[in-house]
Amino acid sequence: MEIIKEVNPIIRGWSNYYSTVVSKDTYSYCDHILYQQLRAWTRRRHPNKNAQWVKAKYWHSEGNKNWVFSTRDGQNAYKLLQHSETKVIRHTKVEGNRSPFDGDLTYWSSRMGAHPEMTPEKAFLLKKQKGKCAYCGLNFRDGDLLETDHIIPTNNGGKNSKDNKQLLHRHCHDLKTAQDMAGMRDKHLVTEEPDEVKVSRPVLKTSQRGDSLT
Repeated sequence: MEIIKEVNPIIRGWSNYYSTVVSKDTYSYCDHILYQQLRAWTRRRHPNKNAQWVKAKYWHSEGNKNWVFSTRDGQNAYKLLQHSETKVIRHTKVEGNRSPFDGDLTYWSSRMGAHPEMTPEKAFLLKKQKGKCAYCGLNFRDGDLLETDHIIPTNNGGKNSKDNKQLLHRHCHDLKTAQDMAGMRDKHLVTEEPDEVKVSRPVLKTSQRGDSLT
């Protein structure tokens, strides 16, 4: 189970990254190489067991598939993902004078909605801000690095909600964060009150007779 947990994120991430190109044959080739590596791993792990025993322990049937690397049979089995299970997404050509990140997510979702870096939260903020950076006011362009910012920083009492979030260019985010930090430092400066003016008072001295001031 440990090897499955370790390898699955790698397979999923790599396959998703190349899902927008012609990768069907490449996926099948990767599955074949991975199978050969698993066979070698099981032989090293159980040098005194025959091939039938190894297959019964590590490979099981699932539907019409007879070689599914998993922990055990059943619906709750931990199974190793296959590259070929990833759906290949065809590239959608940009129409006419469309501008990336113009806020029309109905159109752009076919291009970026399934992109690994385009989260639902970022898509929501893009539409809300009409495709513009909340800091500099310029339109986001294809290839720009987008980062989510807390309008009121969380360490200054801001909430981690959509109403308190905005989408910025990475460099704009750096500038805004620097301003937030400077503002927090100014806010916490302690202003010292000036010392009260000390009013000098005359020193009373008595004369030898004790009846007048000197």
